[in-house]
Amino acid sequence: MTEYDYWKIFPRMPKKVVIGDITIRDGLQHEEKFISTAAKKYYLEELIFAGCRNIEVTNLGNPFLMPQFRDAEELLVHLRSDRFKQRCAKKGVNYDDICFTAITIREGAVNRAIELKEKGIGPDRLLMMVSTEEEHHFANSGTTLPDYWQEAERCIKKCNDAGMKMCGTVSTIWGSPIGGATKLEDAVEFSKRFLEIGAHDIEHADHDGSASAPDVYRYFSMVLDEIPDPKYHIAHFHETKRVASASILAALQAGITNFEATLGGLGGQPANFLDDCPTKGTGEYYYTDPRYVGLVTLEDTLVQIDEMGIEHGYDVDRILKLGGQMEKTIGRRLRSEAMINGRTLKEGHMEFARPGLADRKKKLGEKPGQKFPETWSPKAVLPEKYKQ
Repeated sequence: MTEYDYWKIFPRMPKKVVIGDITIRDGLQHEEKFISTAAKKYYLEELIFAGCRNIEVTNLGNPFLMPQFRDAEELLVHLRSDRFKQRCAKKGVNYDDICFTAITIREGAVNRAIELKEKGIGPDRLLMMVSTEEEHHFANSGTTLPDYWQEAERCIKKCNDAGMKMCGTVSTIWGSPIGGATKLEDAVEFSKRFLEIGAHDIEHADHDGSASAPDVYRYFSMVLDEIPDPKYHIAHFHETKRVASASILAALQAGITNFEATLGGLGGQPANFLDDCPTKGTGEYYYTDPRYVGLVTLEDTLVQIDEMGIEHGYDVDRILKLGGQMEKTIGRRLRSEAMINGRTLKEGHMEFARPGLADRKKKLGEKPGQKFPETWSPKAVLPEKYKQ
């Protein structure tokens, strides 16, 4: 007989997950207009009040390259303020449960984070990134892989000595938009190298939506065989072909418990144009249509996981409302379907019912809830040819 219990089929699949939000950093880095500091503060606060406890705040790299993040310090000051801490307390949010992350791809940004930490406004966690495909890595960081690994080792030690955690991102796991196919085994080795030199956890990144569900399951099974505790692993999926929800499911089946997403599926390569001015970013875009890049949407991911009965800690309806507000902030239709269509309600949508069903059943002599004619057998008798 077929086993129908999903958790018996996939015994590693969790009953509880952590979903971090990276809208204000990864989501906004692709936008070609400056999103106001007031808007960023609003969404950071509201995401936390809606249940987010792991949140990317900003990028501490050179604002000349990415001017979207020229307000990085102001955002951190706001989140470390007594006013915000008091607001958290009034909302029933334990401020100490929140982890604020800032991206620090190069050593100068790590040094800046340490200076901010010494001022009392630094992030809790930093992030450095390698790509297993070296051309993509060079486009992102401007260094070779061996040179960057030595830089990362120095930076992680400085970061840990300053009392901050470092996340090591491994990218191009399932393919590179520049170099093409990659090997999953390389990404497993890169993950182990990051932990070897002192990283706190690993973000496993599908940088451009290359992943397929079978390879996602295979890769995370490989990773968990080598590094079994799921708390060290974060799944990061981009959405270019509308199949990332399958990747999320495959990661869950493999045993992954930590995920990342953005409101509306925002995100992509750092913008090379902001408002009315070209800017450097990371160079030319490596995709043909910027409308179809970005991360998995927080709204859709939450609805998917919520309807599987997996605990996540969010107020889903509040997140759906935020998704609608983010569309106004950005000024275009974003990629969440759940934000438009809502959740699947167990009680249904009776406002759409046509009048007269009860009267019609009564007129026909049917009982309320009766589904088949009374003369039929209680259970279907299936012809033998369908049982073969």
